[in-house]
Amino acid sequence: MPDQSITPIQKHTDVLIIGAGAAGLMCAFRAGQRGRKVLVLDHANKVGKKILMSGGGRCNFTNINCEPDNFLSNNKNFCKSALSRFTPYDFIELVNKHDIPYHEKSLGQLFCDHKSKDILEMLLKECSQADVNIRTHCSIEKITPLEKGFKVETTLGATSCESLVIATGGLSIPKMGATGFAYQIAKQFDLDILPTRAGLVPFTLNQPILDILSQLSGSSLEITVTCNAMSFNESMLFTHRGLSGPAILQISSYWQQGDEIMINLLPNIDLYEYLVEKRSQRSKAELKTLLTELMTKNIAQTLIQLWFADKEYNNRQINQLSNLQLEEIANQFHTWKLKPNNTEGYRTAEVTLGGINCNELSSKTMQANKKDGLYFIGEAIDVTGHLGGFNFQWAWASAAAAAEYV
Repeated sequence: MPDQSITPIQKHTDVLIIGAGAAGLMCAFRAGQRGRKVLVLDHANKVGKKILMSGGGRCNFTNINCEPDNFLSNNKNFCKSALSRFTPYDFIELVNKHDIPYHEKSLGQLFCDHKSKDILEMLLKECSQADVNIRTHCSIEKITPLEKGFKVETTLGATSCESLVIATGGLSIPKMGATGFAYQIAKQFDLDILPTRAGLVPFTLNQPILDILSQLSGSSLEITVTCNAMSFNESMLFTHRGLSGPAILQISSYWQQGDEIMINLLPNIDLYEYLVEKRSQRSKAELKTLLTELMTKNIAQTLIQLWFADKEYNNRQINQLSNLQLEEIANQFHTWKLKPNNTEGYRTAEVTLGGINCNELSSKTMQANKKDGLYFIGEAIDVTGHLGGFNFQWAWASAAAAAEYV
């Protein structure tokens, strides 16, 4: 068998897709099923790397509660057309066709029972059956528009195509091969690009608060976090750099540099009422003991130390605390206001916010308004989902939309 890394690519194809990730592979086999001759190129050594690492290795491939409100975009209506035409149940039908076992974890999130590899192998099998040609180790050197179609020069030779689909994603997780390639091509064809930033990403904190909170690294609890009128009620994880966990990743997409976040560490009870009740029932109990019944001892003691070190509340008996003091303690746990230093950036971000302005594309076809035959799908577009399978659903839906027209 010839070495795929040096064998020249075919001279012409109907559809050329750059990027062999979730969106690229979906678009490829669906276009192939229409009888189109499809070539997929990727600069990496393997296809679908982000699919393989997603969902802790189990691939959170969609969310059954997917709605347009689960997405951020400068054009809130843009995603509606594609999402309505290819729903989570359409993707589930494909998963069932390949007998892939899966389960709902929480909040509508669907995961593979086994490995993320099941989803990637499913996509590759569909591509194979649709006679899609996939080539890795292939970098794009130049794209030239023709009177009809494009000439694309690569490290494996030149090819021409009628339709060109850019499915190279955003800037998140560069160690997996992420680049700004899609934005470069958008600029070449004079498409507007909105500012990009890391989304679904942990927060970093400044000293001296980090010195205190880093001793909680690895501890987690259910919280409600709020920023810019958006709230999420999920788990938060303390890390040696700051804060992470689903709730923090979710709110990070709504946070801008300099913003304050507000965290309710005990969203399911009224802490003031709880402490007043315990004071009458167990007057000699220490505050830290009562708080330890609601969260870990380490979290309770560390936070009391952080907020009230000068008042030495940790070792006080509950009957030594007035209603005003109990109210002060409860308010701090329910409305902890914190200003993150920054996020961990693209290095650990699950998605890229911003990108190609939706107003530059057709919401029906994903084709660029300024250039016939040029399509953008997936993460490169200014459509970013919440955590929990929504970004995969956007990849599938935008790819399926483009595949009908390429």
